[in-house]
Order: sequence, then structure tokens, then C-alpha cells
Amino acid sequence: MHIRVPIDRLEIGMYVDEIEGSWLDHPFWRSSFRISTPRQLAKLRASGIASVIIDDSRGLGLGEDAAAAAPIAETSDVAAPERTSTHASGSRGSRRPAQSDQPCSADAEVERATAIVERSKHAVKAMFDDVRLGKAINSGEFAPLVDEISNSIARNPYALIGIARLKNKDEYTYLHSVAVCALMINLARHLALDEALMRDIGMAGLLHDVGKMAVPAALLHKPGALTDAEFTVVKDHPERGHEVLCVSGAVPEIARDVCLHHHERVDGAGYPYGLKGDAISLYARMGAICDVYDAVTSERCYKSAWHPAEALARMAQWVGHFDPHLFAVFERSVGIYPVGTLVRLRSNRLALVVEECSDDLTRPILTLFYSVIEERLVPPQTLRLNGIDDRIVARENPGTWALGDWPALKARLLDRPTQRDAA
Repeated sequence: MHIRVPIDRLEIGMYVDEIEGSWLDHPFWRSSFRISTPRQLAKLRASGIASVIIDDSRGLGLGEDAAAAAPIAETSDVAAPERTSTHASGSRGSRRPAQSDQPCSADAEVERATAIVERSKHAVKAMFDDVRLGKAINSGEFAPLVDEISNSIARNPYALIGIARLKNKDEYTYLHSVAVCALMINLARHLALDEALMRDIGMAGLLHDVGKMAVPAALLHKPGALTDAEFTVVKDHPERGHEVLCVSGAVPEIARDVCLHHHERVDGAGYPYGLKGDAISLYARMGAICDVYDAVTSERCYKSAWHPAEALARMAQWVGHFDPHLFAVFERSVGIYPVGTLVRLRSNRLALVVEECSDDLTRPILTLFYSVIEERLVPPQTLRLNGIDDRIVARENPGTWALGDWPALKARLLDRPTQRDAA
């Protein structure tokens, strides 16, 4: 029986099935777990949470007070956790307060998106550590994470996607999964796919690379090119990941499919099965694009990150690799000038793209910060290209300019609140 229990009535041995409220508002990335230590109990009591839902069939109950407790009505989601619908995780989503998904500017979303990315990194690391130890995945634990990412994408996709791309090479293994989750949800929205599928599509992005936990770390982090024998080992990861997901609880079929097939190519030259064209599902074809895009635009131990615009241009030339229609939609979904793009203006100033303009993708909102003529940094100013006599003349490589610690500068500029327009 599921029972709502005030936080001060919790005891060691109880099984917390759900922490009510936003995933970002409590100190545990898991929303279901057994209270097994005094430290966990103290952390819950100090969190400011008013109450949680316990499952007395999986842990300690309320004892003599149970008869007076009001049980939580079970829903069909609990009765049928095997389903692969948007609530396949088995969580009672109907009790969670609705999270705002009203559109807003990237500037307004960046603080919340930063918090989501940071918490997601720790959650995915914990999941991967469990997989390395041979533990099955409880996908229900990640439903709140996927929901938070989906809500952020609905509010403004460029904030979270831009922040996730700022990962360093040491964070890549974990934040790559978060970024692909966000990119797949964003692409699904641009394809106008059924809203009920968004959680499963996001879960597919989050879990697509879980098989890499079966690959020796020395290969994953090797700074040089892999030998043929080493690449053969790495190429096993889709099947190894699929095996993990098949023995895990309530994993959506879409997630299992994307995990197994995100390295297939539409010309049949991919792996593990060399599937071709429509033999590859829509979701796996989406996953292939999102996976490669985030990989090539991220700093890796063996290569520097490609600029987003450069990545899109190169990927467009890989005939036979991606579904052409899906790739065209993906280009629109991340924008002509993705957030984080360094550009030079006709007025001889450098600027960073900080937000897309939905009315005209060729005129994004910029933060000016460098004078080409004076060859120096200038105080950052926000510039809206609409209605002024200036325009973007080129995308720029940060390495061409004396910008100091570019990743740190870029992070500061993206995090900078919009204060006023520059002339």
C-alpha cells in the first residue's frame, strides 16, 4: 500500500516510493529508495520536504498507525509498470504538481537549465556506476529527470542544449547522455511527434550509450586513434547496452531500439547489423543524428570540439550516413546560428549568439564582447539585430582571436543576464 507520510514520521527501513514536488527541489536524484542509514534519514528531514509517499509492501510501514493513515489511490500506471507509454516507469505522474512549460527567453531559462544539467550529470554517473557493477536499471528513477529536461526544452531549447555543450572532456561520458536526451526531445517537437511519446524519446537519448560501461575505460579515454581490434571491442556497446536494458525494469521499447540501432546508417554501412533505410526505426535515425552532433561538438580526449555550424556543415556532406529529411529538420531545430556560436559582425565586432530569434533565424540575439579594430575585449552588451544596420558576416573560430580562456569566457557570456540593447 502507498501511504503519504509526514517527513518527521519517517524511519530507517521505510521504502520511499516518491518524493513529492519538483525533482530539483529535493537533495536526492532518485525519487524512490529504501532509507537504510541515519544519514539518509537526517538528509530527508533537513530537506524542507513536507511529506513523501512510502510503499509498505517494500519496506517498513507505519505499524499501529497504519490503519489511521490515508492510502494513496493506485493508478493504472502502478498496476501495469510493464507498459511502454509515457508513464511506463510506473511512477504515479498524476500526483506530481505540473511543471511550467510556458515558452520563455533563453536568458530567463538559463539558471534553471544549469541546475538541471548539474543534477543530471550526477544522476547519470550514479546510473553508469551501477551498470558497471552489474546492476539492472530502474528507468522509473529517471522519469523525473527526463520530465525536467523536457519541460526546459519546451520553455526554451537553446538554454539547456547550449549549457550541455559546455562539458569538458572529463564530463563527456555523463553529459553526452543528457545532451542527446535534450536534442532528441527538441527534434521530436520539431517533427510534431505525439506529446505522449516525449518521455520515452527522452529516455532513449538518456540510455542510448549505457553499453559503453561494458567497454574498458582505457579505450573510451584513449587519446589516440583506436586500432582495428580496439574498435571491434567498442562496436559491441550497442548490443551490450541492449542486453542491460532488456533485463532492466519498465524500459520503454523506444529506448531499447535506439540503444541497439543508433550507430546504423541509412546506406547500410553502420553497425551492429548493417540495417538500411526504413529498416532503421524513426527513433534510431533520430538518435544517430543527435548522438553524432553532440559527440563532434564536444571536447574529447582525442579531439577538439567542432563549432556547431562547422559540425552541421560537415554532417550534411556525409551522404548515406543520416536520413536527409530528419537531418534537415534537425538543422532547423538547433538553429542556423546555434546558441554559443561565435560570429563577426560587419561593424568589426565579435559577438556570441545567446538566443535564437524565432521570427528570423538569420538574426539571433547576440552579446558583443570584442573589438576587432582595437583587438581587445570590451564590456559585454546585448544586441538585437532586428531593425539595426548591422549583420553577421562570418562564423569565427575562437582560436583565431586573443580571447584568453575561451570556454570560461563563453560560459560567463552565456550566463550573463540581458540588461540592455547595444547600439
